[in-house]
Amino acid sequence: MAIAAFVFDLDDTLYLERDYAFSGFAAVADAFEETLGNPTEAAARMRTLFDTDHRARVFNALLTECGWDESSKIETLVERMIEVYRAHSPSIALIPDADAALTRLRSQYKLGLITDGPPKQQWAKIDALNLRACSKRVDSNRAATVRERFDEIIVTGELGPGQSKPSPAAFELMADRLGVSHNECVYIADNPAKDFVGPNALGWTTIQINRPGGIYLDGQPAPGGRPNHQINSLEDLHSAL
Repeated sequence: MAIAAFVFDLDDTLYLERDYAFSGFAAVADAFEETLGNPTEAAARMRTLFDTDHRARVFNALLTECGWDESSKIETLVERMIEVYRAHSPSIALIPDADAALTRLRSQYKLGLITDGPPKQQWAKIDALNLRACSKRVDSNRAATVRERFDEIIVTGELGPGQSKPSPAAFELMADRLGVSHNECVYIADNPAKDFVGPNALGWTTIQINRPGGIYLDGQPAPGGRPNHQINSLEDLHSAL
């Protein structure tokens, strides 16, 4: 197989998603100090709740602990907390093997990024990691932050309803933008429940990276979503192929 392009997922592939969550918890704790009390203690409690069955409802659980027992008021507060969480400027960094892999691959292959999630939130992560693509589609403000780590970036939330993974839509678009055939593409991601269904259907080579601390480390593959290979580090990328 001749590989022409490596395309990456973002969360828990190039950086740890829990780092983003913890960064967001700190922002929420600061913004809601009057409600939650000491920001350091509130953020620490949210980090603890993140590693429990309350992960999907950390804010609700914390407010309940703080004595809020009227559900309508809790939901209103949670909505405001989520807004702060999604709008904050994240303090995150590339995992060292990801940074090294992007540098190593840059001169030999076309590189792309496909990520799900609210566009504003995902672009904030991309900017915090200095990953803006070198593309004619970016405006002048975005172009000012370019480090040319990728040729193309697709945030599926910008494509419209039903276009996020597991849909193959973003992968078809990525191959077209990169000017490569599907069988020349490799996709590296972490979540077998959705990440590999689309590229598998198109004939891409798929690789699951199992990050210690990854949110979907123990996830089960969706039908048609079993990756071709599994690795524990991007240092193992070429040996897997």
